[in-house]
Amino acid sequence: MAREYTLHAPHPTAPRIDYKAELNEQQHAAVTAPPGQTLVIAGAGSGKTRTLTYRVAWLLDNGVLPEQILLLTFTNKAAREMLERVNLLVEADTSRLWGGTFHSIGNKFLRWNSERLGYRKGFSIMDREDQKDLLETVVANSGIDTTGFRFPKAEVLGDIFSMADNTCLPVEEIILTKYPYFDKIVEPITKIRKLYQDKKVETNCMDFDDLLTQSVRLLREHPDLLERYQRQFEFVLVDEYQDTNKLQCEFIEMLTGKDGNLMVVGDDAQSIYSWRGADVTNILNFHEHWPQARVFKIEVNYRSVPEVLNLANASIGNNRAQIRKNLQSCREEKGMLPALVPLDNGSAQASFVAQRILELQDEGVELNEMAVLYRAHFHSMELQMELTSRGIPFQVTSGLRFFEQAHVKDVASFMKFAINRRDEVSFMRMVKLIPGVGGASATKLWMNWLQTEAANAEVMTGKFSDLLIPMSVPKKARESWDQFAFTLDELIVEGKPVTPPEMIRSIYDGVYEDYMRAKFKNAEQRQQDLEQLSNYSSRFTDPLEFLSQLSLLSGVDTENKPDPQQDKDAVTLTTAHQAKGLEWHTVFAIWLADGMFPHARAVEESDLGVEEERRLFYVTVTRAKDELYLCYPLINHQARDGDLLMKPSRFISELSMDLMEKWNVRGGW
Repeated sequence: MAREYTLHAPHPTAPRIDYKAELNEQQHAAVTAPPGQTLVIAGAGSGKTRTLTYRVAWLLDNGVLPEQILLLTFTNKAAREMLERVNLLVEADTSRLWGGTFHSIGNKFLRWNSERLGYRKGFSIMDREDQKDLLETVVANSGIDTTGFRFPKAEVLGDIFSMADNTCLPVEEIILTKYPYFDKIVEPITKIRKLYQDKKVETNCMDFDDLLTQSVRLLREHPDLLERYQRQFEFVLVDEYQDTNKLQCEFIEMLTGKDGNLMVVGDDAQSIYSWRGADVTNILNFHEHWPQARVFKIEVNYRSVPEVLNLANASIGNNRAQIRKNLQSCREEKGMLPALVPLDNGSAQASFVAQRILELQDEGVELNEMAVLYRAHFHSMELQMELTSRGIPFQVTSGLRFFEQAHVKDVASFMKFAINRRDEVSFMRMVKLIPGVGGASATKLWMNWLQTEAANAEVMTGKFSDLLIPMSVPKKARESWDQFAFTLDELIVEGKPVTPPEMIRSIYDGVYEDYMRAKFKNAEQRQQDLEQLSNYSSRFTDPLEFLSQLSLLSGVDTENKPDPQQDKDAVTLTTAHQAKGLEWHTVFAIWLADGMFPHARAVEESDLGVEEERRLFYVTVTRAKDELYLCYPLINHQARDGDLLMKPSRFISELSMDLMEKWNVRGGW
């Protein structure tokens, strides 16, 4: 029987750190926890990173060799910053410590052992563009007829396969639950996945998800390697554990082993990424995997004033599935409760936020210390317009500025061409949306169009379909081309353009919905954007006036767009999801109406969906350090349904009014 022998660090010196002096009592208890399995629940603003950093330092100070520590994070930046802080705390060579993302650690395993899985040494790692190219090649050579149905584009296929990998679910289940409009082509999509996997081995390439899926497979199929890594990593530490998915959880469990030393740090109240595979039950059910685990709670918040935390605690307390905690602020009361601000409509909401921003700036609050948070990107449209008109610099971190987005430009191109039939740029953009029509085909079609009388006529008297359908198009494009022509017919009736909302509806229903679902992995979000565009367009009766305004706003946005590196004095506009981990002096949460926040889909799905939305609201609220404004419009104008009366978000209604101060906003004109 082999003898067990342990290496220790040579003559560890007395710790340079006074851990009790530098940590609060709760942090200190977690940092100095004995070996074994440990769950650290670190509330928002409680110093999670500090706790994990000092835990690494504590281990090194107590004779653990750097190479015996594995630190798993969600970004390489987080790992790098933690290790830099450790270097400042202890005299140890942290270059030998294994720290990085799950995928970067997996890459190290695979670089040394890929041949065991059928890959050759020196395999390539594909980025998203490479993956898209390879999937397009696979689809083209698959023998599958993709002409009879809008077959998903490579980017969408990649997203389906990625979700299946990270949740450890069959592709069929992912399609039926998240992409039901592809339910009739489950079999060919499954076939593509198998061909894609084979092609990756053939070309000695791995995609991003393979770095983890193949690492788990490597450890599962080769017990000698699993034992080697389990023996090497005496201490495994995991950051943001609430964001792990099933595959990552399995990876952690395999490397730790049944009796290994594991510390995971996270906050179940901030688990908000189920849409990309994160599983909150990993942290909620931690004791089912590790029955002997110790639990430490860090509940002292250094970020927010008590008034904000009282509201946050009351809100998250309504969730049933949670690890109970009660954040306590170490700051003094400000004497200002979070503001509850109902406004007449979306325009009034935008005006209020813009005016209050200017007032706060006059009071000495820097613009970059203010942020506007929302549930979905399209919620920011009216505010972007208002800030632009008032000359308030802002930066949008939730995506492109509203009118610069591809799907907005695509729909606008149909409208522009219907009105200006000499608009070559809009024509080329439109027809390239049709499967089988590339640059050369589009140019030929444009030259054919120029030969028609309609191209030069002041008024479109006939039908587009009479002129377009007879044109020669690639076989693959024929059905979509005909539908495209009939859609253009609906935009001009008896020589006159229909209203902008009618145009947008015809374009979306006629051709763009199918295109969008096949092309974009976030099709639902883009659909909401187009609905918001339609609502905005209902202010105009003349499509030309609407399109002019669209172009002017885009032009102004581009010119005044703040560069984060050059102009840091700008208000931040961001979704609540992207705001996690950040903080501002003042936070405006907008569109806090039921069906908007929480999202209508989450309400329809299940109680679990509502609870995740409430966690997202909790994240939103806890971004505020000093001032918090909770805003919602009383009326939401819809192009299709008219004015809809809005109810405040249930996350507001369920709270005591003692936690908020209601502001009654009146028009001053």
